[in-house]
Amino acid sequence: MKLAVLSTDGKELRRLEVDDAVFGIEPNVPVLHQAFVTQRANQRWGTANTKTRGEVQGSTKKIRMQKYTGRARQGSIRAPHHVGGGTVFGPRQRSYAKDLNKKMRRLAIRSALSSKVADGQLVLVDRLAFDTPRTKEMIRILKNVGIERSVLVVTGEADRMVLASVRNLQKTKALPAAYLNVVDMLNYNKILITEDAVRVAEQLWGSGVPVPAPDKAKAPSRKPAAKAEAADAPAPAPAPAKPAPGVRAKTEAPAEEKPEAAPAPKAPPRRAAAKAEKAPAPEAEAKPARRARAPKAEAPAEAAPEAETKPRRRVKKTEGEG
Repeated sequence: MKLAVLSTDGKELRRLEVDDAVFGIEPNVPVLHQAFVTQRANQRWGTANTKTRGEVQGSTKKIRMQKYTGRARQGSIRAPHHVGGGTVFGPRQRSYAKDLNKKMRRLAIRSALSSKVADGQLVLVDRLAFDTPRTKEMIRILKNVGIERSVLVVTGEADRMVLASVRNLQKTKALPAAYLNVVDMLNYNKILITEDAVRVAEQLWGSGVPVPAPDKAKAPSRKPAAKAEAADAPAPAPAPAKPAPGVRAKTEAPAEEKPEAAPAPKAPPRRAAAKAEKAPAPEAEAKPARRARAPKAEAPAEAAPEAETKPRRRVKKTEGEG
């Protein structure tokens, strides 16, 4: 798709090729509506708060006894029907935030831009450059490109001069391209966008086609031939270190060739050495055995004397028995 590029005087300069994935799709109205509602809901503070009868100030004592007065039964003065009482089902502090996934947000922005292009409400200018903030100059530019109602001015990057030139105008707002959103694009009748802003929008929400970089690339630095040759030459060998002042330099005599010594026998492993230490040493001399003591002779058991039998005692019978 090609869009006409206008100058600040309202003359057509050329036609610019833009990405159809951003400016030429069929708008998805349900997603556009959902993104609008989500953004407006996320802008709500949600700080409205009322007090219930348990939070207002006042006594909790019963006003009068329940019966036998002929009057209506009443509770405390915090009841909702009393002056200064609590509020029933009033607003409470809460969050109205909604969530929208990344694909739907991107689709909503592309749908808004495409709908503006389809309705002829997107005006493309080559650039907006101000040395100093000039509101009259901005009014002249808007009049030249045929914008009379509300307008959203979109620049490639945040421009302080453009913002200061727009802020005193009614129904006019300035935004960088990276801050484009559905609410602002739908609230304003037309969009005045620069060529740089179009490229930023294509880079953010486009089909992934690389955007040509501006012609601000620095030329590669060229090294002098002498420096290049010096860099390619091999590094010189390091010079010997100089001795400290007051210290004699030791002259190293050429080392004499010594005959190769026979390899030392390998030490036994630690486990074998430990086992050798624990092994019992051979007995040098057999110790004489102790003399066994002869068992003591047991004395013959004497015959126990027979127990003497005592005569039985007769018990006299008393009168009355038997």
